[in-house]
Amino acid sequence: MNVDQAKALLAAERVRVTELLAASATARIEDNEAMREAGDGDADAAQPLQHEVVGITIDSILRDRLAALDRADARIANGTYGFSVNSGVPIPDARLMADPAAELTVAESAVHVRRQ
Repeated sequence: MNVDQAKALLAAERVRVTELLAASATARIEDNEAMREAGDGDADAAQPLQHEVVGITIDSILRDRLAALDRADARIANGTYGFSVNSGVPIPDARLMADPAAELTVAESAVHVRRQ
């Protein structure tokens, strides 16, 4: 994959993730306002906490994704983009098109997931 194409894919993914992060924050604010307006009625007391935990988890996943995009940008800058960070094996273009921040080949990623 050429560098310009990689940069464009990474930039588009960064916009998408940033928009999701903003939407998550807005949804959490709206949920909090709705709960305040509902008052202490019949609402399940655990529900707001559960929503907050879900929101924090989503934000964490999105921030991890932004960090992965930052690492991909750094690999472009140092000329190692498109190669596995573990083995140095080239990552196929099809994988990079699907996930421009990919750091491992599909096989390496499968091993990594099994170890977790």
